[in-house]
Amino acid sequence: MKLRRQKHAKKNMGFYKNNFQFREPFQVLLDGTFCHAALQNKIQIREQLPGYLGGPTQLCTTRCVLKELESLGKPLYGAKLIAQRCEVQNCSHQKDPVSGSACLLSMVEEGNPHHFFIATQDQDLANKVKKKAGVPLLFIIQNTMVLDKPSPKSLAFVQTLQTSQLVPEHQKQSIVQLKEKEGLAKQEGEKRRKRKRAGGPNPLSCLKKKKKTQESKEASAEKKKRRRKRNRVKTKAVQSVQKNEEE
Repeated sequence: MKLRRQKHAKKNMGFYKNNFQFREPFQVLLDGTFCHAALQNKIQIREQLPGYLGGPTQLCTTRCVLKELESLGKPLYGAKLIAQRCEVQNCSHQKDPVSGSACLLSMVEEGNPHHFFIATQDQDLANKVKKKAGVPLLFIIQNTMVLDKPSPKSLAFVQTLQTSQLVPEHQKQSIVQLKEKEGLAKQEGEKRRKRKRAGGPNPLSCLKKKKKTQESKEASAEKKKRRRKRNRVKTKAVQSVQKNEEE
C-alpha cells in the first residue's frame, strides 16, 4: 500500500513539475484543519512530507490562519503550536483579517505564481482550490498524507497549452500573411462554388442505340439474302448459255 501511494505521489508531482514548473523546496500552505488532523493522527508533517513529495519542503502559513486558531481557543491549542512553527507568508489582510480558508484561497490567485501547495481538511476550501489550475492539494486520510490527483481544471489548462505550443503564435501570423499574399485567404461570408460533376450516359439514349444496331443487323441480313438469290439466278443463266453452245 505504501509503494502504491508513493507511485501515485510521484506521478502527480511529475505532472506539476513538467507543466507548472514546481521546483524544490516545495512550499506548502497549512491551515488549522490540517494541523489539527495531523496532531490527532500523530503525523510528523515536517519529517514525513519531504519523503512523500520526493524533495525538500517548506511549511508555511499566514497570519489569518494563526489568528483564527487563537480565536478558537483551547480545543485547537495543539494545532496552533504546529502552525506557529511554520514560516509566515505575507498576505493582503494585515489590517482586516479574514478566515483561514479565504486567506489561503487568496494566496493562490492569478495562476498561483509562487507555486504553493494547499494542505487542508476543509472540503469547501478543497472544492474551490480544484477550480483553479496548477494548485496541488494535500489532505490526510486514514492516518496518511495524500496528494490529490490533478483537477479537471488543471488537465484542461495543460491540454490547451500543449495544443497552442504545437504552432507558435508568430508562425500562425506568418501563415495568415502568406495566405493573404497568395490570395488564398477566404473572406467571411463567401460561399464555396459547387463543381459540376460529369454525369453518366443517358439510359434512354443507350436504348435507342441498341434498337438501331438491331435494325442495322436485320438490314444487313436481308442484303445478304438478296445477294445469294442474285447469285443463284446468275448461275442458272450461265448454265443455260453453256448448254446452247455445246449443242
